[in-house]
Amino acid sequence: MSKHVNKKKRIVAIVTAAVLVLGGGGAAFAYWTSTGTGNGTTTTGTSVAFAVAQTTTAGGPLTPGGPQETVSFTVTNPGTGNQRLNAVAVTIENTDATAFSVTVGGNPACTAADYTIGTITVPTGDIAPGALVTGTVAITMNNLGTNQDSCKLAVVPLHYVAS
Repeated sequence: MSKHVNKKKRIVAIVTAAVLVLGGGGAAFAYWTSTGTGNGTTTTGTSVAFAVAQTTTAGGPLTPGGPQETVSFTVTNPGTGNQRLNAVAVTIENTDATAFSVTVGGNPACTAADYTIGTITVPTGDIAPGALVTGTVAITMNNLGTNQDSCKLAVVPLHYVAS
């Protein structure tokens, strides 16, 4: 008899499972479809001016037709993103961008024309945030064949522009 009861239980279980699967067990599954859109914003930073600083001077002192000086400088990226350094220009001019001119006694003025800015060497390309590159510039004093006494002991101002 137990074989017969087990067979009946098995049939009942199979029929119940089939009803649940086919009929969804009495549960209904429904859904809605929808679409949607949205907008948002973010911001980008901006470039920050490079910081250029003269570091060392080697050679010299400058004299008419004499040896050159090699001046070292650094270009630092104080920004928060990479910035591209394309070039550094060096000129002889005062910090307020006025022309350099020193006159001593009745001598002709010492001006930027008494000097030559030579080769400027600096690695170009991306500079990481907070990083720096080192460059050099060669400076000579021209031998103009005229009185250059106003240039004796002159402090020659160098103006750097990193771009």
